[in-house]
Parts: sequence; C-alpha cells; structure tokens
Amino acid sequence: MRDQRHLRHTDDPADHAERRARVANIVGAEGVAIIAATPERNRNNDVDYPYRPNSDFRYLTGFCEPEAIAVIAPGFDEGDYLLFCRARNADQEIWIGRRAGPEGAMADYGADRAYAIDEFEDWIGRLLDGRRTLYLTFGGHPEFEQSVLDHLGALRSQGRGSVPPREVLALDVLLHEMRLRKSESEIALMRQAAATSARAHAAAMQSVRPGMYEYQLAAILHYTFESDGMHWAYPSIVGAGENACVLHYIENSAPMADGDLVLIDAGAEYRGYAGDITRTFPVNGRFSAAQRELYDIVLAANRAAIEAAKPGQPMNAVHQAALEVLVAGLIDVGLLEGTVDEAIAEESYRAYFMHGTSHWLGMDVHDVGEYRVDGEWRELEPGMVLTIEPGLYVAPDDETVDAQWRGIGIRIEDDVVVTKDGHHVLTSAVVKEIADIEALTA
Repeated sequence: MRDQRHLRHTDDPADHAERRARVANIVGAEGVAIIAATPERNRNNDVDYPYRPNSDFRYLTGFCEPEAIAVIAPGFDEGDYLLFCRARNADQEIWIGRRAGPEGAMADYGADRAYAIDEFEDWIGRLLDGRRTLYLTFGGHPEFEQSVLDHLGALRSQGRGSVPPREVLALDVLLHEMRLRKSESEIALMRQAAATSARAHAAAMQSVRPGMYEYQLAAILHYTFESDGMHWAYPSIVGAGENACVLHYIENSAPMADGDLVLIDAGAEYRGYAGDITRTFPVNGRFSAAQRELYDIVLAANRAAIEAAKPGQPMNAVHQAALEVLVAGLIDVGLLEGTVDEAIAEESYRAYFMHGTSHWLGMDVHDVGEYRVDGEWRELEPGMVLTIEPGLYVAPDDETVDAQWRGIGIRIEDDVVVTKDGHHVLTSAVVKEIADIEALTA
C-alpha cells in the first residue's frame, strides 16, 4: 500500500510512463537518454533553499528528491527505465524525512530497476556501450553532464572492445517540444493553479486599504496559495505607485498611499504547474481619471490579444494585436504623436511598453519551447498555453509628459490555452473590468 504522506507531492505515474514511452520511441534501441535532477542549492551557511527538481526531470519521472538520475535505454537487459536515487537511511530520515529509496522508485515511480545513486558510476559504462546515440540534457547539472561526457570519452579511448555512442544529442530539445503541447491532464493541473491564483488576487483586492504595506498584500496571496496546498510559482510582485513601473519588482516593502494603483503579478504552483496572473487596481477603491484612461487602453489590448490566440495564428500575431491597440490609445491620449504605423516603425511606444505580450506557460512560469521554427514565427496549436500581458508604464521622472501620467504602471495578464476551436481563458475568474474592480475593492 502506498504511503500517501510520502507521495503527497507526486503526480499521476501513468502520465510520466506515457512521456517516457514517447521518449523511448524516439531514442530507439540504438540510443540511451540520461537526465539528472538538479542539485540542491545553498542559501546561506548550512541552510539550503527548499528543493524543487528541474522541470524536465519531474516531467519524465514525477520523482521530486535530489540526487537522482533517470535512464531510458530501450531494450537494456535490466529494463527500459532505470532510476538511481538516494538509498534509505534511517539516521538521515530522522532529520529530513523519508526517502523513496530504490524499492520505492520501482513500486511508486514506475522504474523497471532502481539502484542507489552511488552505483551509477558502476553502471554508466554498460549503459553507454553498444548505443549509437546518447541523448543528454545540457545546462541543468553541468558537473554531472560533464562526468557523463568524460565516461563517453574514456570508452572511446579504449578502442576495440567497446562500442560507445557516435553522436550526442540534446535531450532537452526533445523534451521541450513535448512540454510545449500540454495534455488534458496537464491543462487540468494548470486550471487548478489558475483557480487558486485567481482567488488569491480577489482576496488581495478585497483587503487593500491605504496605509497598508505591499508585503501585507503579498502575505494574503501566499496565505491563499498555502491554504490550497500550493506555493508561489515565482516571487510575487506587489508594486504600488511608481513601483508598478519596475517590471520585476519583488521588494514588496513600501506603504501603499491613497491614490496609488497597485500592480500584483503573482501565481500559484500546483503539482509542478504554474499560474501567472497580473491585475492592477486602486488602493483606495477608485480609479482617477488618468488611471482610468490608461487602464482602459491596456484592457482593450488584453482583449484584442486574447482574441488573436487561436490555432494557425503565428505567435507574434498576439503581440501585434495588443501593440496596435496600445499605440492607438497612447496617440489618443497625447502620449505619442503621429500615426499607429509610424509609432510602431519608429518604436517610440517602447518608452511606455517595453516588453513582449506573451510567453509560454507550464511547469516553468517562462516555459520552454521555441518561439520561432526555421526563422519563422511558430504557429499556435491546440494544447499550447501562453500568457497575454500587455502593459503601460510611465516613468515617475518623465518630465516630457503631463504630471497626471507620471508613475502610473498598469499590466493585465491572463493565462490562455489554445483549443481546436480557438482558445480558453484559464484565469477568467478574477475580475478585470473597472466597475467590477471598484466594487470588489470598495
């Protein structure tokens, strides 16, 4: 019987088995794929950061302990899927909790065979010998990756008597193409992450008052995440007033004044999958006239970009739809001059909108997958998930504009899954219309 306490952070083993089967089919009987969990990271002195495995490793294995190596070797005598992990250790487990051990790796994580991590050095030669192609990830664990390449070099130097791989291919490229298209089970997890993220944003809107500090809203967000058994997918951004003009502001330490807007960019992570929502709202519950004008522009751009997210559309069409609305709005309020085409060609809009509209979303908040294929923008396909997050930011010290605009930062971000018929907004539960925001913050 499974120990549910030990497995509380694991995923559906069937999902991982299906992914490994897809990899095995590509690797073939003449190949071997090897991937290691990223090492633990030290925070300071003898304190480590809470451990999270690299997303590629979890995607294939569901195994969330450090010091682990997965091997997919179709046709290997010991089995197609081997997992090397930390052995059970009663003394260590008193301090840091139960380990799966090799037995648990087979019983609960689907490994055909599993061995103690210390035994990998004894197996690497056999795993490489006779295989034409080695698939190896690069960049996640450089020390380990170099050690595998060193073993490959040692096999080659032996000459006759061994048949080492003749080519090395990037396993991460293969995995990232797989991860780009989400399965129904993955989308279901993202839907749950989005729902909790939306509840957290709503709770922050309901709680905000002048005189509060940004970190107090951050605490409300994190309380909501943790109450649903989740945690943050990335450091939460809570920027009030001119802090909203800092795109990746995470200090979250300033008081929020009457008349400020507060921009919150925050999302929960559920079983390895991220939510990513941004909402901007008035601290005192009412938008000023200038804030309202810019907010309406950003909201219109958000809607236009969402409408552009459909299968067959190139990825940049989403950004272009948002950009044209933003530029037209900036011209209408007098922050830009000329025509829409001229402002886009000259990039004068970048004084107020300096980032892209979208990124992929999944196990990583800025998820993997190429945006261009053979130099051309990738076409959107069902199962792809992207953010849509236009914004406008007027620097607080920009003396070229009227004082009413200075220090206003606004971003509105939703998570959108492309479907065969168009799209579905995962984050629609959190309000973004001005009337709804003012009702919630009153």
